[in-house]
Amino acid sequence: MARMTGGRRRRGKAVGLASFQGMRFQATGRKRAVVTSIFLALRNRRPTGRGRIAPATWALLFALCTVCVLGGCVRRTLKITTEPPNALVFLNDQEVGRSAVTRDFIWYGDYNVVIRKEGYKTLKTNWDVKRPWYQIVPFDFFSEILWPGRIHDVHEKNFVLEEQQPVTSEELIERAQAAKERAGDLRS
Repeated sequence: MARMTGGRRRRGKAVGLASFQGMRFQATGRKRAVVTSIFLALRNRRPTGRGRIAPATWALLFALCTVCVLGGCVRRTLKITTEPPNALVFLNDQEVGRSAVTRDFIWYGDYNVVIRKEGYKTLKTNWDVKRPWYQIVPFDFFSEILWPGRIHDVHEKNFVLEEQQPVTSEELIERAQAAKERAGDLRS
C-alpha cells in the first residue's frame, strides 16, 4: 500500500521510496514498481530495471497525442455588415446582434436573414452559404481530422437598406379605404 510521508518512517518496513516535486511516497510490496514507474514516466525518465518505457506509459502518450490531433481544425464564421451600420440582424428567426456582427456556425446551407433599422425598410432575404472544396466528402476528413494546422472559413456579406419614404396623408387615406372595401367584401 502506498502512503505519503513527510520524510519520516511509519510503522512497517519501507521497501522503496519515490519522490516527486518534493513529496516522498513510500511503497511496499508490488506497489513499489508501479509508483516508481508512474513518477519516473511523469518526469520523462526511463524506469530503472529493464531500461525501457512501460507499455502503459506508451498507451497514455498515444491517447494524449490522439486527443490533440482529433480536435476540430476548421472554424466557420459568418460576418454580416450593413449600410447603414448598427442595424438589428436576425438569422433563421434568432436575433444575433447589431451589425457589423460576426457569428460562428456549424452547417452550410440556406440562412433566412432579416435586417431591421428604424427609418429604413425591413430587409428579408435568403443567404446561401456555399461550402468550400475542402469541406466536400472525402476531403473534409483530411481538413477536419488530419490537417495539422487550423483553417478559418469566413463568409462575409454586406446588405444595403433602403430608406423608408414618409407616408403622406392622402396615401394613408387611400390605404384605409382599400382596407375598408376588402373588409366589406369579406362580410358579404
